[in-house]
Amino acid sequence: VQLVESGGGLVQPGGSLRLSCTSSGNIFRSDIVDWYRQAPGKQRELVAQISGARFTYYLDSVKGRFTISRDDEKNMFHLEMNSLQPDDTAVYLCSIRALGATYWGQGTQVTVSS
Repeated sequence: VQLVESGGGLVQPGGSLRLSCTSSGNIFRSDIVDWYRQAPGKQRELVAQISGARFTYYLDSVKGRFTISRDDEKNMFHLEMNSLQPDDTAVYLCSIRALGATYWGQGTQVTVSS
């Protein structure tokens, strides 16, 4: 399974971006889909997660601003990011956990700066 992220870029504080992750393999209801981020000098952190039953988890600092979604029929999932702040600057990586294995994308850079 290969994952490819898209949608990153440079945005001003308060702006929005929509990240997408496309899987080369099928996404099944049993799979857990995650978005992580890693800022320079910091550990990778889980930003958002969605299960096949559409249960979601969000990092406290992004609650109310970010929304994770998945479209299993299109083998895609998304992270809608609003009210972006400089602290959101990081490489964002998508991940799928399926049948005991974890697959990662290469990451897409999100930079929030004026």
